[in-house]
Amino acid sequence: MKHRCAWAGSDPLYNLYHDKEWGVPVHDDRKLFEMLNLEGAQAGLSWITILRKRGNYRKAFDNFDPKKIVKYKAKKISSLMKNDGIVRNRLKIQSVVSNAKAFLEVQKEFGSFESYIWQFVGGKPIINKRKSISDIPPKTTEAEAMSKELKKRGFRFVGPTICYAFMQACGLVNDHEMKCFRYK
Repeated sequence: MKHRCAWAGSDPLYNLYHDKEWGVPVHDDRKLFEMLNLEGAQAGLSWITILRKRGNYRKAFDNFDPKKIVKYKAKKISSLMKNDGIVRNRLKIQSVVSNAKAFLEVQKEFGSFESYIWQFVGGKPIINKRKSISDIPPKTTEAEAMSKELKKRGFRFVGPTICYAFMQACGLVNDHEMKCFRYK
């Protein structure tokens, strides 16, 4: 039997996410944009809640295409507020729109969001040596720096804890437990 990180539990969807996605370095701008917004949507909730709704989010937010999202008007926001397939929190929904605008500005300035976001870890994943889930901090100095810079650029729902979860999910850091089969 494979040994997984303790947080992955026994839920098959969680296991699949852990085994195939979590901690794998992401360099695709659209995927990075999606994950940053999904981590923001997760604030105050469990990740499994968002994971179960991810397909609904992709459909509701035009597959996280920032060029489409940036054009959303009040009518679209109202329709999203009625969509029970996503978390119906007005501030979280509106943050996706403001994040799309900020994201496109970053792309324009840096050539890609990927080149901008990976600078916070020096361009390569930080490999941690976590023995157990209790060794994982809620945030790090890199996540705090990322949060501060993203907020300066107009991103919302990007506090240091959200940024650290994003960094873990997108492989900017490897926080798999050392005994986990995904660690190496």
